[in-house]
Amino acid sequence: MTNEARIQELLAKAIRREFLSIEEGVLLFEEASTTDLMYVGNAIRQYHVPNNTVTWIIDRNSNTTNVCIANCKFCNFYRRPGHEEAYVTTIEEYKKKIEETFELGGEQLLLQGGHHPDLGLEYYCKLFSELKSLYPNLKLHALGPPEIAHITKLEQSTHIEVLTALKEAGLDSLPGAGAEILNDRVRRLISKGKCGGQEWLDVMEAAHKVDLTTSATMMFGHIETNEERMEHFVRLREVQERKPEGAKGFLAFIPWPFMDEDTILKKIKRARNTCTGDEYVRMIAMSRIMLPNVVNIQASWLTVGKKVAQVCLHAGANDFGSIMIEENVVSAAGAAFRFTADGIQEAITEAGYTPQLRNQQYDYRELPQNMRQQELDREALIVD
Repeated sequence: MTNEARIQELLAKAIRREFLSIEEGVLLFEEASTTDLMYVGNAIRQYHVPNNTVTWIIDRNSNTTNVCIANCKFCNFYRRPGHEEAYVTTIEEYKKKIEETFELGGEQLLLQGGHHPDLGLEYYCKLFSELKSLYPNLKLHALGPPEIAHITKLEQSTHIEVLTALKEAGLDSLPGAGAEILNDRVRRLISKGKCGGQEWLDVMEAAHKVDLTTSATMMFGHIETNEERMEHFVRLREVQERKPEGAKGFLAFIPWPFMDEDTILKKIKRARNTCTGDEYVRMIAMSRIMLPNVVNIQASWLTVGKKVAQVCLHAGANDFGSIMIEENVVSAAGAAFRFTADGIQEAITEAGYTPQLRNQQYDYRELPQNMRQQELDREALIVD
């Protein structure tokens, strides 16, 4: 069989939503045309989300603390314990951030931070409970597998016990933060202080068992190989396949390229962000192809910008993410793009799709009243 015939066979297999091996994924990623990958990625998207709608969300990405002992080489955000710029966010600061988020139409706080050596389960349970008592309608999309692993070690407990306690305290869903690349060769070099790839996956399996909705991510384009990218997909897919019946599991997958500005990883390992727009589009398509059991794929406009993200909507992505009222971690490494609510909707419309506000569970939300009026005003201008 010729190489071209093999590629076409694998593309057909992908359209049938059959699982591709690591080797098959590498062959497609390295040899198939961008047009073919986009076509197949879009076809799988249409199976999962058979409409012209592209979703987006209003939330705020705030940080519990910037104190961290993980020492990730790609992170400019963290500070060591005792550093003069170290902080732990206060309740009064949260109140200001949450009320501003509500005023802007958001209902969710994406709450993450560092591996603080002194903040254990009691701290987070108390924090979540207090925030929910103050704001019963607030959705907490908080922490991530590395933080859960860190808290579990501090408590000498189990992932299930920690997640159950956090859920009872008010945790609504678990972000897919800290996945980077789920291969320990890579993790030892870029984030040695974080949990290994298997523990990241174990935390997510535990979250699915206690019926917490999760997402998954990939930070690529640094020191990983194409084989390790495909391994990442396969390991996520296997966890998703094992989720309990009725559990949503990984509701979304979000890949983004390594942001390298002033990072230790760039200085020491000579890692560079060389991801082109074409490569990112291909990775979105490969996300669909390698993860046929995940419903939603998000284009990371924050790291690749409006135009590339718009092309991704034709390659398998069905979600544009958040307007990001606040975001500190990725921005500290060079991600400079920003969207307003109007801007994100206009970008989706320009790409040929209908924008739809959602919540973290991917349920549709009505636009807040002030935004609906802006929509009517904009439509009136178009008619005139």
